[in-house]
Amino acid sequence: MDSPAIDHQEDRKRFATQVDGHEGFVEYERAGDVLVITHTIVPPEIGGRGIAGQLVKAALDHARAEGLKVRPDCSYADSYMQRHAEYADLRAAG
Repeated sequence: MDSPAIDHQEDRKRFATQVDGHEGFVEYERAGDVLVITHTIVPPEIGGRGIAGQLVKAALDHARAEGLKVRPDCSYADSYMQRHAEYADLRAAG
């Protein structure tokens, strides 16, 4: 499967994609120089395709490009960061 297009909806504080008529997204908040990932939502209709991982990766890549640290309050984002050591340097202390 091709990677879905992921849009950074800065006004809504999220990264989102449309797949087969369903929307998946990662929501975040900004706390100073920290991007706090609060939710990763992928409807069951489009689950199991790696979409959640692609959304979290988009958020992490954005944080890196902007010089931000990341606090993964969302359990999926936290697990993703643990599985992908290349993002360990982005994890906010505390």
